[in-house]
Amino acid sequence: MAKYIYQRKNWTNFSWQDKVINVVFGEVRLMQGKIIGQMNALGFSAKEEATLTALTLDVVKSSEIEGEQLDYDQVRSSIARRLGINTAGLVPGNRHIEGIVEMMLDATQRYTSPLTEKRLCGWHAALFPTGYSGPYKIESGRYRTGIMQVVSGPMGKEKVHYEAVEPKFVKAEMDKFLVWFNHDHTLDPVLKAAIAHFWFIIIHPFDDGNGRIARALTDLLLARAENSSERFYSMSSQILIERKQYYAILQKVQYSAGDITEWLAWFLHCLKNAMLATENTTQKILHKADFWKRHEHTAINERQRLMINKMIDGLEGKLQTSKWAKITKTSTDTALRDIKDLVEKGFLHQTKEGGRSANYKLTG
Repeated sequence: MAKYIYQRKNWTNFSWQDKVINVVFGEVRLMQGKIIGQMNALGFSAKEEATLTALTLDVVKSSEIEGEQLDYDQVRSSIARRLGINTAGLVPGNRHIEGIVEMMLDATQRYTSPLTEKRLCGWHAALFPTGYSGPYKIESGRYRTGIMQVVSGPMGKEKVHYEAVEPKFVKAEMDKFLVWFNHDHTLDPVLKAAIAHFWFIIIHPFDDGNGRIARALTDLLLARAENSSERFYSMSSQILIERKQYYAILQKVQYSAGDITEWLAWFLHCLKNAMLATENTTQKILHKADFWKRHEHTAINERQRLMINKMIDGLEGKLQTSKWAKITKTSTDTALRDIKDLVEKGFLHQTKEGGRSANYKLTG
């Protein structure tokens, strides 16, 4: 008696009810076109900024889903450097962050390249360059050879939520997946992204990192759907917000007899929400582009540009000389000179509080 979907005969002949997903699917396709249109109207540097923000969020949030916190500025720097984007205040990344960024950029920038076992194993090796996941030694850069269980609860009282495909069948199952991924052109790429995510998670071919790789595959197919390596929204950010439903729906549909309607409906709604969130980001990017256009002929230094960008992005708390000095790693004298120069040039103005607690705000 089959317990899990993969234990059924011809389990990958997935079925779904079109009438349940058609409306949200149509909305998603419409919104993709709308976002690309909005972004194309932005101009080059603003578009670059939007892509950099979306990719950074994708890397940071995809790791956060797995309970790992990455440094946002390090991730952003690593992506900017690899894409050749000149941003002020580049922060050196570490080997671990570089590996995660490498995988994400390979997926999104080389979205037309075939997906192969070698490429997937390269991603896995990049995620786990030391061969360890936290304190645990894992099989890095190759399919797993051990059983894979998703469990929770204390030792001795673990609850098994899922037992993945037996190790001896992993390669055959993955070969079938890769043939479908590369050669089945009958499906719309957005639907294909949803199915690929589910199919890959069910096989769980690696010792660790399956969720992150599944989300990278999703991004690759969404890039194909838009025929563009520019990313303007982050699916992983939205999955993080809806993480409980994400796991609940995966757990439910893993027992399905082949009908994956519920998963597709959830995935499409999540994607729609990710795009809605991007509309707010776009407004901020438009505001930033407009701000710099007004000041494009005013000479300022890199520290000043860095701080102004932080203020436009919503720097928390009040801006005082001490905060400026701390963030830019300069003396308070230098910070005060930088600030006074920006006041004179019309970028900043001093708020009502005077004396030692002088605060400054952006002008316009």
